[in-house]
Amino acid sequence: MSISIPGRVVVFDYGEVISMSQSEHDRLALLGTASQEAADFWPVYWRHRDALDRGELRVVAYWNAVAADLGASWDLPTIQRLWAIDFRSWISVEPGTVELIAELHAGGTRTALLSNAGFDFGDPFRNSPIATVFEKVFVSAELGLLKPEPAIYRHVIAELGIDASQLVFIDNKPANVEGATALGATGHVFTGVHGLREFLETLAREA
Repeated sequence: MSISIPGRVVVFDYGEVISMSQSEHDRLALLGTASQEAADFWPVYWRHRDALDRGELRVVAYWNAVAADLGASWDLPTIQRLWAIDFRSWISVEPGTVELIAELHAGGTRTALLSNAGFDFGDPFRNSPIATVFEKVFVSAELGLLKPEPAIYRHVIAELGIDASQLVFIDNKPANVEGATALGATGHVFTGVHGLREFLETLAREA
């Protein structure tokens, strides 16, 4: 099968659009390695995530910041284990989304990736099998920008050599989609593969 949307570039978010949500197994493994309770750990885990994704913190500094807020102290082997579990928790993908991206590629539709992610995801994104169907991969830490800041969408639009009206942006967070549509892009808030397929096939029929 193929989906052809000529004159458009479909740009996908990664986390919980292409990737699966963190599994309960991995969430428990993080808590166990950190020796923390969920109610304490998760707010701090997310508190410093923007700094990691903007490239202001590297991995070790991020986990040290989390530890400091929790009143903990982790040695390098523990931080390595936390990083490995955390990375693994985001690397599994939703097969249905990947199939849709493959169908777009087969139809000659340009596709790209735009993810709020740390430096450590740049090479894995670019060397993963799915990267073979992406024209470009944009990682927030490498740009020093975050969705939904207008500047990150303007950068993507410029790098792709298109007008904002040619951008189709898919993300699971409404604020990130609104950041793109405010510039004139077409957006879709991802809630599941079925809804995404309907959205893309509608665009293809209207093209």
